[in-house]
Amino acid sequence: MIRGMERLPRPTPAQLDAAKNRPLRDVIAPGLRVLFCGINPSLYSVAAGHHFARPGNRFWPTLFRAGFTDRLLSPAEDGLLPQYGCGVTNLVRRGTVAADEVTTDEFCAGAAALTRKLKRYRPAWIAFVGIGAYRCGFSDPKATVGRQTRMIGDTGVWVLPNTSGLNANHQLDDLARLFAELRIAAR
Repeated sequence: MIRGMERLPRPTPAQLDAAKNRPLRDVIAPGLRVLFCGINPSLYSVAAGHHFARPGNRFWPTLFRAGFTDRLLSPAEDGLLPQYGCGVTNLVRRGTVAADEVTTDEFCAGAAALTRKLKRYRPAWIAFVGIGAYRCGFSDPKATVGRQTRMIGDTGVWVLPNTSGLNANHQLDDLARLFAELRIAAR
């Protein structure tokens, strides 16, 4: 456990099973600086009722190290994100064991729904936390990490690496640096 980060109660097998295909509510408000967009919620997050709740996910430490928050928030505090000018949603709403259970059609439908959400809430930036989901949902197979030339309505588009602990391509310091680049652009 990362120091300063309280753990949520571990969901039971029955709670995890009940979370299959259920959505996780957005943390969103009009006019945010950055709306972070995950791929889809894990069963763990749906059962816990909070984004990026699975132990080992580096989203919360990355936000803190990148300067988005003034302290390390726990997943249970995801509702505080709008106070920091941030929010969180998912490209695909339904919870799954693994992101590879999500179909291309679901990513495309999620992109259309997200586009409507962005036009309604008008964040300055949408930051995709997972390059593969962005590439698939927005038919942009050559997208790279960082600022994109595409805009969605009035919202700028940024792509970030997945913060899952399973993503060995990016360590915490690297994630923090990449997230900080977005924070600086979103001032």
